[in-house]
Amino acid sequence: MRVVLVNHYGPPENAVVSEAPMPEARAGEVVVRVEAAAVTAGDARIRAGRFPKGFGVLARAAIGVSGPRARVLGAAFSGKVEHIAADVTQFSPGDEVVGMTGARLGAHAEYVRARAATLVRKPAEVPHTDAAGILFGGTTALHFLSDRAHVTAGNTVLVNGASGAVGSAAVQLAKHFGATVTAVTSERNADLAVRLGADRVIDYAKTPVAMLEDRFDIVFDAVGNVSRDDGLRLLVPGGSLILAVASLIDTIRARGQVFAGPAPERREHFALLLNLVAGGQLDPLTEVLSGLESVQEAHRLIDTGRKIGNLVVLPHAGHDAAP
Repeated sequence: MRVVLVNHYGPPENAVVSEAPMPEARAGEVVVRVEAAAVTAGDARIRAGRFPKGFGVLARAAIGVSGPRARVLGAAFSGKVEHIAADVTQFSPGDEVVGMTGARLGAHAEYVRARAATLVRKPAEVPHTDAAGILFGGTTALHFLSDRAHVTAGNTVLVNGASGAVGSAAVQLAKHFGATVTAVTSERNADLAVRLGADRVIDYAKTPVAMLEDRFDIVFDAVGNVSRDDGLRLLVPGGSLILAVASLIDTIRARGQVFAGPAPERREHFALLLNLVAGGQLDPLTEVLSGLESVQEAHRLIDTGRKIGNLVVLPHAGHDAAP
């Protein structure tokens, strides 16, 4: 089968299409034919060896010194079950499933091995592209807004970086939960933010977040350029600060009203997000590229810092070979 390998940290050109053996389903696992896979900011950080401030040494010790140990990146995918282990009873070959692979990665490939217990069935109304696209940003936004900050109707929420994968999901989910949403983005994305549900849009080039005089129940920094002090200053008493891309020191200091750290990959979150997409209540903002060769293009777009929504590739596009 074809995969995208990253042998060494570096530029997008280091993500190279190559051949690899077909995965085999071990106990409790299935092999999925990947119909769509997301290329995310997390993938780009790993490919480049570029991590939030303070995490460099720790991250390389954990995932690889000169290059990632998991050389096939990609965590979020949607596809069809190809094979199942003998002990798997909840899925059968041909079932359409959606999931994330966690630290094992491996989704930038024609086939991926995944634990059956982590997968959910794909709603028929949701195309594979949108199913794969919504997971990364959607699970992050849902975890922080619902599980950590406990957003409720009537809350005021500021989302900094409202047009990216995490930020666009945060705007929509906050609005879905009944909050009044202020979106911080570029002027060119103002109309998009309003369409997603923002009640107010701030152009960061004209009004930096640090200069805002408003106060909010929840401040959600989706891009990592709001300092802890500035974020806390923007809160009402008892408010919550979400640092989705936090430095090591801010992650260590995250307690009380400050939330940081990785978002867990939960099946119940996948199911909720997919149902919202199926019902037209959540737009994944999916940009579909082509086959595995376009992973490099996706990485280049992410590196510009101007990506909108989610990028998805189709591993079998133009190369629909048998396994």
